[in-house]
Amino acid sequence: MKKFIMLILTLLLFSCTKGRESVSLIIYNGNDPFINSMANNIERESSDLFNIEKFDSKNFQINQNEFINQCIDNKTSLIMLNPVDRLGVYPIIRKLKANNIPVILFNREPLKKDLDIWEKAFYVGTKGEQSAQIQGEIIYNLFGSNPLKLNNLDKNSNNEIEIVILKGEQGHQDAEIRTTEVVNSLKSKGYKLNILVTEVANWKRSEAYEKMKAIINKYGNSIELVISNNDEMAIGGIDALIESNMFQDLDQNGIINKETEPWIPVVGIDGLQEAIILVRNGYLAGTVVNDSVLQAKAIVELANILLHNKSLTQLTFDIIDNKYIMLDYRILQ
Repeated sequence: MKKFIMLILTLLLFSCTKGRESVSLIIYNGNDPFINSMANNIERESSDLFNIEKFDSKNFQINQNEFINQCIDNKTSLIMLNPVDRLGVYPIIRKLKANNIPVILFNREPLKKDLDIWEKAFYVGTKGEQSAQIQGEIIYNLFGSNPLKLNNLDKNSNNEIEIVILKGEQGHQDAEIRTTEVVNSLKSKGYKLNILVTEVANWKRSEAYEKMKAIINKYGNSIELVISNNDEMAIGGIDALIESNMFQDLDQNGIINKETEPWIPVVGIDGLQEAIILVRNGYLAGTVVNDSVLQAKAIVELANILLHNKSLTQLTFDIIDNKYIMLDYRILQ
């Protein structure tokens, strides 16, 4: 009897999903924790609406091109695309337009002229400058609102902040914007900065750890602040700082007491779950939350409207120029 009931439930589930639209989710690299979180949230949000087939390009454009061709051949109803190369989407959008397949790009913003090729091409993401501006707010809160008289985090009392920057991929839109904007944001408030070094760590924890070890060997106690373009690199930097005894949990309670225990402020971006825990435990001074759940909701809602030929006016999210859904970051400190 139990087997019979399970068979009926399986057949019912199959019949419910068989008639639903098929959507392709193509990500640039599943090893990226933030992108992996985004993909999982998209699958979760869409589970009652349409069927998703996920493809991992593993950071190779050739792989992504092959997946797109495969999805076209399989007559997918819509593609959600996280590009390997934001500057290489022009031929992709042209091909999808020729096959009348709507596309929602996310995380890596294409050029507007490329997005304008196809009326059914959209972008869902966040405001790059805003993330760095909020990082600036975290730093104001840390060093004090008076740039002419910094607090005790200015270890050498020279009223300059000695900074290490862990930068994402060289030439990547977000890496360039986040690096430039956080520096400009601090300077515009009157803070004097001494950038000891800017190291490219390609968004990766392991690379940031290795780069930070070398930085510590060179600059040691001169470091007063570490600014990271993302949480993964921030965590790698913290691991190196802990190993070098620049973070010390003297009472062994798992929490850094910033008033009594050695530490150096490190700030990140993304709001990864591990980073949130590190903020709570005092190891990460703050992060800028890039809400992958909210972005997933926007992507799925837009996809559902497109699949059923509904009006964009039915979106619960603001849409700019009938092309962009741009969501806000928020501070966690």
